[in-house]
Amino acid sequence: MLMNLFILRTRLIKLLMVACCCLSLQACLGTIVGATADVAIEVAKIPFKVGGAVIDVATGDGKSKKDKKEDKHDEDEEPSPEKHQRAI
Repeated sequence: MLMNLFILRTRLIKLLMVACCCLSLQACLGTIVGATADVAIEVAKIPFKVGGAVIDVATGDGKSKKDKKEDKHDEDEEPSPEKHQRAI
């Protein structure tokens, strides 16, 4: 009988120690879970970013090389006074 009481007491002490450890590590566990969730969200975003980049490359921006050269030429020119007056 005394032996059973001793075993029961040691098991209760072990259970309380494990419960105290779990409660004291709760903040650490929350940090780990939060970091894991952030990583999972970023990993889920990657296929959409890659898909968007592939679609952009495949479709282009809708301008031909000639249009791009004209845009660049327009940017190099200084605005004329007439255009400046219209803008005001």
